[in-house]
Amino acid sequence: MKNIHRFLLIFFLALNVMPVFASGDEHAEPASQETHEKEKFEPGNFIMDHIADSYDWHVFSVGDFHATMPLPVIVYSQHSGFHMFMSSNFHHGHSVYEGFSIANEGEYRGKVVEMVNGHEVRPFDISMTKNVVAMLISMVILLWVFISVAKSYTRRKGKAPVGLQSFVEPIIIFIRDEIAKPAIGEKTYAKYMPYLLTIFFFIWLNNLMGMVPFLPGGANVTGNITITMVLALFTFVITSVNANKSYWKHIVNTPGVPWWLKFPVPLMPLVEVMGVFTKPFVLMVRLFANITAGHMIVLAFVSLIFIFGQISPGLGYGTSVVSVLFVVFMDMLELLVALIQAYVFTLLSALYFGMATEEHH
Repeated sequence: MKNIHRFLLIFFLALNVMPVFASGDEHAEPASQETHEKEKFEPGNFIMDHIADSYDWHVFSVGDFHATMPLPVIVYSQHSGFHMFMSSNFHHGHSVYEGFSIANEGEYRGKVVEMVNGHEVRPFDISMTKNVVAMLISMVILLWVFISVAKSYTRRKGKAPVGLQSFVEPIIIFIRDEIAKPAIGEKTYAKYMPYLLTIFFFIWLNNLMGMVPFLPGGANVTGNITITMVLALFTFVITSVNANKSYWKHIVNTPGVPWWLKFPVPLMPLVEVMGVFTKPFVLMVRLFANITAGHMIVLAFVSLIFIFGQISPGLGYGTSVVSVLFVVFMDMLELLVALIQAYVFTLLSALYFGMATEEHH
């Protein structure tokens, strides 16, 4: 417990640096009420715009008024140098500021671009997008929780847990006794506990925050492929660095396999080497796909209200009853999925660590 807050700082530093290279989308707001009335509802754009990252944080809407929290746009252009300004200068994607704008279509749709010789060029973008800010918020929450609990252990050594400590301790013990020890082993499990606890609580907290439709929730952090990629890379690097000789020998020269599967064509070594890279890939895709799919299903049910409402207002109102019931059901299911996905990612990471450090006799 005494080392986990140090690991958290390193962990979140890497997480907050990587996703900015794929910084985000914000759907363009209609220029006027007349335009809004003429526009046909596009469920695909509606869903993708809500699960994508963005350069500002939507707070609430009243009619045609959209309250948003602007975020810092930080870009470096090879043509004009370093720029830093607030996303409010884009006026919901309708304005050009210092030669930069948010692309409304094409390859860079929803991202900051610069017009150079009539072509959209993507600058080096390290902006503070909604996902980055959401991760910083979760970082503050987790650091506060773990530091508070660690201090409580120090002050109340040998006493029964109280308050926040009584909530966190059973989860920590569960991860230690039901995940780390069985998967990694009694001798070496403690070495990996800070990382396992960090990814479990990080994924779980951000899954839950992503279900909250208002600040500081609403960001689709674990549904962003770059963020799940960084999480999977952490597991991959830790596994590779700590792997023992038996692990690498098993990959290069798998015991018990007929020689003709190793020579002259090294079929089995190729399969094993591919497995080294497919494991973190599966971790990345599983978390991303499950969280994104959940959000998309909820938004699809909401979209049905507007789709049928365009046909007939009565149909829209009738559909809304069924859609809301399904949304409530899906949200309850998402609460379970949020916990399960954190558990699965942590369990698989522990299993990979255990396979890499297991002593073969």
